[in-house]
Amino acid sequence: MTKTNNNNDILINKFINYIMLDWKKSLAIKLMDQTFKEIKSKWQKDSKSIFFKALENVMPKIEVRPKRVGWSIFQVPQEVKSNRKMFLASKWIIDSARSKKWANFSKFLASELIEAANETWNAFKKKIEVYKMAEANKAFARFARFANKR
Repeated sequence: MTKTNNNNDILINKFINYIMLDWKKSLAIKLMDQTFKEIKSKWQKDSKSIFFKALENVMPKIEVRPKRVGWSIFQVPQEVKSNRKMFLASKWIIDSARSKKWANFSKFLASELIEAANETWNAFKKKIEVYKMAEANKAFARFARFANKR
């Protein structure tokens, strides 16, 4: 699991790093292994394909970022860079699984990944909320050219 042979293993290792708390990577790897076993037992499918489908479904293409123009601060919709897409999707999935504290984290993470692959539940709803905010603030998209200059 810790070897990075190709791009898919790199994404899994990044996700493990996002799970990791207090520099306990071995615990994060065990949790991810338990999550994959849980997905395999529930779906009888390849757990990694469900994992990648869940990430793909939750990754946002647009987000709103604050930009100060004159004396006002506008929420400007912008495209999300590829590294940030992975971070946001992972963060939303992990935060949703961590919000249910009364049982095993790997079971909740597995259920969250399965539901994200099916385009339902909390992490996917977060993506829809971001899209609604971008749609509501699309009038301020003209300020996007100022957003990258600092």
